[in-house]
Amino acid sequence: MEDFIYQDTEDYRDSIATVDKQGKRVWVYPKKPKGKYTSARTYVSWVLLALLFGMPFVKVNGEPFLMLNVLERKFIIFGLYFGPQDFYLLGLAMITLVVFIVLFTVVFGRLFCGWVCPQTIFMEMVFRKIEYWIEGDYTAQMRLNAAPWTREKIVKKVGKQAIFFLIAVLVANTFLSYIIGVEEVFKIASEPISQNLGGFVAMVLFSGAFYFVFSYMREQVCIAICPYGRLQSVLLDKNSIVVAYDHVRGEPRGRIKKTKQPETETAAAPLGDCISCNLCVKVCPTGIDIRNGTQLECVNCTACIDACDEVMDKVERPRGLIRYDSLAGIEEKRQKIFTPRVIAYSAVLTVLLALNFVFLTGRTSVETLILRTPGMLYQEVDETHISNLYNYQVINKTDEVFPVTFKLVSDFGRIKMVGNPPTTKPNDLVEGALFIEMERDKLEGRKNTVIIEVYANDKVIDKIKTNFLGPAK
Repeated sequence: MEDFIYQDTEDYRDSIATVDKQGKRVWVYPKKPKGKYTSARTYVSWVLLALLFGMPFVKVNGEPFLMLNVLERKFIIFGLYFGPQDFYLLGLAMITLVVFIVLFTVVFGRLFCGWVCPQTIFMEMVFRKIEYWIEGDYTAQMRLNAAPWTREKIVKKVGKQAIFFLIAVLVANTFLSYIIGVEEVFKIASEPISQNLGGFVAMVLFSGAFYFVFSYMREQVCIAICPYGRLQSVLLDKNSIVVAYDHVRGEPRGRIKKTKQPETETAAAPLGDCISCNLCVKVCPTGIDIRNGTQLECVNCTACIDACDEVMDKVERPRGLIRYDSLAGIEEKRQKIFTPRVIAYSAVLTVLLALNFVFLTGRTSVETLILRTPGMLYQEVDETHISNLYNYQVINKTDEVFPVTFKLVSDFGRIKMVGNPPTTKPNDLVEGALFIEMERDKLEGRKNTVIIEVYANDKVIDKIKTNFLGPAK
């Protein structure tokens, strides 16, 4: 007896399930999933949604716990203020995040998409559940769409879209809160439109975009728009753990009669465990057949695992025909996570994490910039002293208010402020000007290095080097 050889012709990659041969959209009606993975994903989504909607209201010493104000280049992450001068830290953090995602994808595939991605969470755990509640399961939805426009259909369709839009408005306002702050969002919503026209337009555009995505685009975002899906083709290999169909155990497929004997099973050619019920296809939110193999459209949502496990229980066969596994695990019965690629990515990630730690721990709470005013020559104060004019900026990265003073680290010079000494504001900068006067005889030539200490409450908080222009010798 010859062993069955599974051949992946990959003809299915020539088309996608959501587009027909004429190039028109094929609407997906996924069957409502149920099972342990669906329940686990539901609980995870509750936690993530609570964090998403609750985080804008969390304050640390009066400042948001998380704010990404790209308009004013003001970022507060975990209560720490990051201004434009800290952009290199944000850039390094973004590179670290990308490498982490790459490493995670190499090992676990598109697990992020199925469990954590906001698009999947909102689509499958919010909007899709509302759709099931109003219109019923997939067969009821298809019947409703094919039915004529009766009063019942109008009520269901209009009611569903109205709820979708209200949720889209809530989501849009929440995301806007992370950019401009929850107080500004409340101000835009409560004050006359004329006073906050720009903010109102942004709110409408955000709401319209979210409504369009979740009412119409849906799975097309994951299939055709999201760049992360494109990464799969270059990051996954036979050792990556993904949602996979065990073709060794499942093929060849065949239905089971009520006698529980396969239709075409013979002693010479026994059938596999797959009974061709197609439930794994019916529950898929992107309309694929996971039995064809790993596909770009798969978001690892685990709906097919739950559906298949339920069928296996009914036909009294072991669970796990569709499961988290790798191609090597299915065909060779082995798991090898620490491949050369994984080790290389891990090494790079370790170096980046170390750099993040070094730069973050070395980051000062106050940063001072003192530069000689451009285009200005030195001035003679008297017969023994000459002066240079400087502009200064003091960036306060804390949530405290304190006065700042400057002291020259030299026995033959002094500082004269232009105006009053500055008082810093929380998470803001203060600017001004000052003169540095130096004894002419102590200068070494045109270019002289001077050191300035910055004090707050009689404590040195920063030390700055700058140049002093003197007469040529």
